Amino acid sequence: MKLKVWLGVCAIVLSSLAAFAQEPKKKEMSAEEKAAMEAMMKAGTPGEQHKQLASFVGTWDATVKSYMQPGAPPQVSHGTATNKAILGGRYVQTEFSGDFMGMPYNGMGYWGYDNVKKQYVATWMDNMSTAVMMTTGKMDGPNQYTFTGSATDPMTGKDMPFTEKWTATDNDHNTFEMWGPAPDGKMFKMMEISYTRKKS
Repeated sequence: MKLKVWLGVCAIVLSSLAAFAQEPKKKEMSAEEKAAMEAMMKAGTPGEQHKQLASFVGTWDATVKSYMQPGAPPQVSHGTATNKAILGGRYVQTEFSGDFMGMPYNGMGYWGYDNVKKQYVATWMDNMSTAVMMTTGKMDGPNQYTFTGSATDPMTGKDMPFTEKWTATDNDHNTFEMWGPAPDGKMFKMMEISYTRKKS
């Protein structure tokens, strides 16, 4: 009886060893593969710049001043911006609703920081265009960001340059300014938006 039990145990052990031998051995990563993995992890990990962008998260009342041409008085409108952190804090998504020249205006954008290129990146799209505006930028100081990019002029079909500047006065107030070319080609302030954080 003991012999039968022992033979049964041996059979189980041998079958387990055979199954283990058939499993493919895990291949160790080469030095190049390890370096590539480390680079990918570093590129995808949120850092200090992403934490700074998180200060814009929240709901904001917006007062918009639009300048049609240099020296002209601005047209004033109002809106609301809702900003939230997405994708593990890697980006801030903003949704804007308000009015522009008496018409409903809705827009959406994304801000982030590219760890590889070491620059801020942003996109913008709205219900008054079928184009996606893309900009890149840098931090000029502890509370100021400058972005540059281009947008297609619907009249000429050509790209026109523009500059954007975000200035955070404090945690509850910030200002967005945008400059673009006048008819003579000289840059002038086209828009200024003052944001005040909504209190719950």
